[in-house]
Amino acid sequence: MKVPNAGADVSASEAQARAPGRFRALVRREEIALAILAALVGALGGLFVMAIASAAQALHTHLFALAPGQRLSGSHALTAPWMALLPAAGGLLLGLMLAWSARQKTRPLIDPIEANALHGGRMSFRDGIVVVAQNLVSNGFGASVGLEAAYTQISAGLASRFGVAFEMRRGDMRTLVGCGAAAAIAAAFDAPLTGAFYAFELIIGTYSVTALAPVVAAALSGMFVSRLMSHGSHLIEMTPPDTLPGWAYPAALALAALAAGLGILIMKGVTLVERSFRRSRLPLPLRPAVGGLLLGGLALLTPQVLSSGHGALEIRIDAAMALTSLVTLLILKALASAISIGSGFRGGLFFASLFLGAMLGRIFADLAALIPGLVVEPVIFAVVGMTALATAIVGGPLTMTFLALEMTGDFPIAALVLAAAVATSLTVRRTFGYSFATWRFHLRGESIRSAHDVGWIRNLTVGRMMRRDLRTVPTDTSLKSFRRSFPLGSTQRVIAVDPETDAYAGIVLVPDAYADGLTDLDAPISSLLRFSDAMLRPAMNAREAMGVFDRAESEALAVVDGDGKGRVVGLLTESHMLRRYSEELDLRRREAMGAP
Repeated sequence: MKVPNAGADVSASEAQARAPGRFRALVRREEIALAILAALVGALGGLFVMAIASAAQALHTHLFALAPGQRLSGSHALTAPWMALLPAAGGLLLGLMLAWSARQKTRPLIDPIEANALHGGRMSFRDGIVVVAQNLVSNGFGASVGLEAAYTQISAGLASRFGVAFEMRRGDMRTLVGCGAAAAIAAAFDAPLTGAFYAFELIIGTYSVTALAPVVAAALSGMFVSRLMSHGSHLIEMTPPDTLPGWAYPAALALAALAAGLGILIMKGVTLVERSFRRSRLPLPLRPAVGGLLLGGLALLTPQVLSSGHGALEIRIDAAMALTSLVTLLILKALASAISIGSGFRGGLFFASLFLGAMLGRIFADLAALIPGLVVEPVIFAVVGMTALATAIVGGPLTMTFLALEMTGDFPIAALVLAAAVATSLTVRRTFGYSFATWRFHLRGESIRSAHDVGWIRNLTVGRMMRRDLRTVPTDTSLKSFRRSFPLGSTQRVIAVDPETDAYAGIVLVPDAYADGLTDLDAPISSLLRFSDAMLRPAMNAREAMGVFDRAESEALAVVDGDGKGRVVGLLTESHMLRRYSEELDLRRREAMGAP
């Protein structure tokens, strides 16, 4: 009599076991389910952002003896001169962490841009924990770096972990990683539009209607969590102008050109400092400590060069300051940022670029006021400069435009800010070609310039497309033997190899062996060889292989190993390669359009 109950229990158990699979299928199939998952990722990302920000502020408060609620970069002087040694102490601690990582022989950390560009959105959550720890030590001990790198790394890493768990398609995985980054930025700045466009412009690399719902859901979710846990305001108070004078737009474009030049100078300055430390032959773990000593010397002049600059921006955005003070603060902060990152501290230049841009805008407004009739509220040009320099260094003109609008709530200057951001982006792209993140990739030897998905091209290698079932023939084979082994019509081409080394020698087209005029049947086939200098390598991607095919003007080429011995490992036809490339390209387009 109990058998039916037992059967019911088994069925319930099986149903529970199948439930995750059904939920995975639902997320893979339904856009609404993906948006709900993105909102969950956004909420968790917002929690991470608040926790990291609180930890960094706690370190500042306890290490630098700050008053409750006071920000480090908002201080006018260090509480005690010995505190100038704290960045060096943090550098020493960070150096020990880097030495431990090197001893573990861990692979290089992958950030969200690189993950989406090359790895289909796959990145490690453990990498996020490592970046958070290193960024907290750097920022917490006063290094002039922001926490945005930690925010986006941990949130995007969590999103990628969810994507792997739900066995998501490549396109959805990349979108979900963008959702994590969007939530992080939205929570950090209380700016959902900024977070969403940060994901579209910098993490996903393109805007699509199918990605809109999950990205916006994640950004709003991250913002709501930050508002629940924080009572602070990120708004910049300013008096909106009734109308902007006509000269304000040419002036904003001139400021954009200055911001582009300063942004390029800062990025190259970081590289110069890094190269100088490398040439000094200091052990890698000691470089942050030495950089911390230099940074401490700048902090004795003004502690406003420390940390990311939130407190300094709140104080200096509209405070009355002499022109010389503004220039001095701009130079010292730029130098502090270059020293911090160039010496090995972990972090980014997101907020530092906002602070530097605001100072540049204030300087520009003061200089413009010297010309009769060119008077405008300095804070307006501070916001324009902030947007322009952040666009130059971080990238994303719409991202920075929305950030300026959400921080100020001032829509009358929207066109002015947008014009400056677009002009800066165009100038940097045409003269330099990189943002700070992609410039760092360039220095590492990577060719990516955005998060646009190019990883599938790299994965579409010759080794994956080639045929391995091929026959070879020694070059000293006689024409008579060749005809006996390969009758006309049996195959189109045969690969010839050196009889002693088995290395690739060329390709014999079978119809050539049956051409009229070949009377010496005992002659070797070496006289019939074609494409002796044209060959492919297994590691070549589809685009590289296309170039070889175009130069050789051949329908098929041999694939030789990459160990220098030249042994033939396969054969690839141009038609098969183009078909596979077209299939993959069509798949990526369908993913971008949201088609099944």
